[in-house]
Amino acid sequence: MRTAWLIALVACSAPAVKPAHVAQAPEAPIAQHASTSYVGSTACMPCHREIYQHWAKTPMANVVRDPRAAPDVIIPDLATNTIAPFKREDVAFVYGSLWKQRYFTKIGDDYYPEPAQWDVRHKVWRPYKVGPGTDWWESLYPPDNFQRPTGPLCDGCHSVDYDVATKKVAEWNVGCERCHGGGAEHVAHPSKSNIINPSRMSDRQNDDVCIQCHSQGRPTTNPIMGRYFDWPVGYRVGLDLDEFWRLEDHVLGTTTFTHFADGTAHKNRMQGNDFVQSVMARHGVTCASCHDVHGTQNPAQLRERGNALCLTCHAPGGPNGPRAATLAEHTQHRDGSPGSECVACHMPLIATTIADVRVRSHTFEFITPDMTDKYGIPNPCTTCHADKSSTWATNELARAHSPWRIR
Repeated sequence: MRTAWLIALVACSAPAVKPAHVAQAPEAPIAQHASTSYVGSTACMPCHREIYQHWAKTPMANVVRDPRAAPDVIIPDLATNTIAPFKREDVAFVYGSLWKQRYFTKIGDDYYPEPAQWDVRHKVWRPYKVGPGTDWWESLYPPDNFQRPTGPLCDGCHSVDYDVATKKVAEWNVGCERCHGGGAEHVAHPSKSNIINPSRMSDRQNDDVCIQCHSQGRPTTNPIMGRYFDWPVGYRVGLDLDEFWRLEDHVLGTTTFTHFADGTAHKNRMQGNDFVQSVMARHGVTCASCHDVHGTQNPAQLRERGNALCLTCHAPGGPNGPRAATLAEHTQHRDGSPGSECVACHMPLIATTIADVRVRSHTFEFITPDMTDKYGIPNPCTTCHADKSSTWATNELARAHSPWRIR
């Protein structure tokens, strides 16, 4: 089924009107297909210095790093790795720094992941190998990590303009031109008409820019040049992503590596899969409604911190809900407590990224205790109140909310 591609990365319920940050229709014709001539993010800096400086500090700008250029980028002491030891000189690229860190070795003109990764939160080494019953491509490659190149499986989302034939990139990391298109013409002759601004595109095309990598899916054409790719080869900002990419299928009622039984994401990098199901998506909320990828001082590059972001559209008693007169009445938790946070109930930490480290759901649906009993989907009540039963949680919810909404 053809679904509107939308994504947002913070909790709220469906707005009746567009919030201030939702992408608006263009006031004048603008470029919808980028120049294919790339110049690199540093070429943007002279005219957009403040934006560039903010962006350069974001995870987007630092997905993969060369330890020769940034000696401090490797977090652990490599000598403590007893799972699959390797040396510093073996590491061509370091990937990640928030939840996990992986290490890529270059062999010929390809990169390959070392079979050990660092768990940043728990500060321990863990094996890294995509095993049977996980990613769709697992059976299409040999089981050895050093026969699973990152080019077809990773690099298209960690770079600008990865060329599947030459295995070269215009720039490593999520640079300016990843979202704005090739900028050579714009740098030579600055004008709104020769650069793409996602905020002036349709909601769908705006969010395609994010969903291309923040989703689990498969290219519409595979294999390509004899290799199976796990990113939307051929897509460029301004095009329709669904011509290049299909979201991973799911059968309702089944729990898989990628999905819980109700279709909610079971693993990280599925924010897009979640969001396209949401009421938020149907009401025109976009990634940029909640996030500024150029960088902010808030977690996840949010435009506002905590409840302040959600309450820009969802003030108590407002047309978008909650219907209660106060936030405390709605959440049944005192103001300022963890249970009073919108994300605690509407964006629970249930999508696995490594071991027991989880990231937030993006359907914005409240997962009831009854859903836990029936389908094994973690609910926010007993996840927080771990010493309580789902029956207790259901009874507590029934005191304040309609029983028809909690079963």
